[in-house]
Amino acid sequence: MRKFLVTFHKTLPDDTGHEHRVLQRQAVVSASSEVSASYEAKAMLCKAAGVADWRLRADTCEVVELALQMA
Repeated sequence: MRKFLVTFHKTLPDDTGHEHRVLQRQAVVSASSEVSASYEAKAMLCKAAGVADWRLRADTCEVVELALQMA
């Protein structure tokens, strides 16, 4: 299995009206593909936050494959 870093952000305005991306959660997921990693991380976020839809807590979901490290 490959490992992926899945990151969730929410875009929120500050008191001057400028928008900022705020990190909501990160997860390292073992999966066979980016799509599988995305589904797994979204399910984890929903369970941890107690919501039915991950978009209630985040606006974006980014998936990056982690490089293998040789020992």
